[in-house]
Parts: sequence; structure tokens; C-alpha cells
Amino acid sequence: MSKEAKYQGSCFCGDVEFTVTGKPEAMAYCHCDSCRQWSAGPVSAFTLWKPTTFEITKGLDNIAGFDKNPISGDESIVSNRVWCKTCGGHVYTDHPTMGLIDVPAVIIKNFTFTPAFHVHYQETAHKMKDGLPKFKDLPKEAGGSGVELPE
Repeated sequence: MSKEAKYQGSCFCGDVEFTVTGKPEAMAYCHCDSCRQWSAGPVSAFTLWKPTTFEITKGLDNIAGFDKNPISGDESIVSNRVWCKTCGGHVYTDHPTMGLIDVPAVIIKNFTFTPAFHVHYQETAHKMKDGLPKFKDLPKEAGGSGVELPE
């Protein structure tokens, strides 16, 4: 019987802890304005997990969240961004319309981030020449146009 990998992670201060089990559905970079503003960086390294593989193990009562998209008027996209109330450190983003949880790669301990592509590259603020596919928006399988942009 094979044992699935189990990874732990936490917010910045450690008041909120979580586990993810198995393998993510995808790992990539996002260049959209929303993710860049949320991460306060030029690009966001994300991992997507099925909700059943993600569990808050400490500090559930210490998390808060916000969904910017209904305010912006795009009801088709729901991205509830969740953080620790103590330190403000990011924990995850729930994408219920996609059926996935986005956990920033950097907060998963001892996890090897192996990105497969870039999304929303038309909005990039930081060009990256790494040989990976760069989608204008999203791959077709994820509901995007599937259009790739040059490096």
C-alpha cells in the first residue's frame, strides 16, 4: 500500500496551520493583477489542491477572508482569499467555482514546487524566460482561451 505525501504549512506567525495530502492538481505561476496585488510581488507561485486534500489543523477561528470579484462585478469568478487575523499572513485562496484550493507554494514546508506553465501572462510585470508555456489567460482545460504568448 502506498502512502500519500503529507505536507504541513502555516501563516507567517504560525497561529494558523494546515496540511495538504497527495499531489496538487496543478502548479504554476500567475501574473494577473489581482494575484500580484494580493501577493505584493511581481508574480504568484501557486499550487491547486482538491478541497478534500486540504485541512486547517490549527487556528480555524483565527482566519478571515475576502472575495474581491463580486465587488468588481464578475460573479462567475469567486476567489475567497484567506489569511491569519494575527499576522495577516496568507493561508489559501478558495476557488469554489473551480472546485480547488490555491495554496501559495512558498508556505508549504518541504514541498518541491515544480511549475508547469504561466497564466494571465498578458498582465505580466515580470517577464520570465524559463521555457514554460505562457497562457494569455488560462489553458482551455481550465476555461480559458488556451492562447499561448511568446516568452
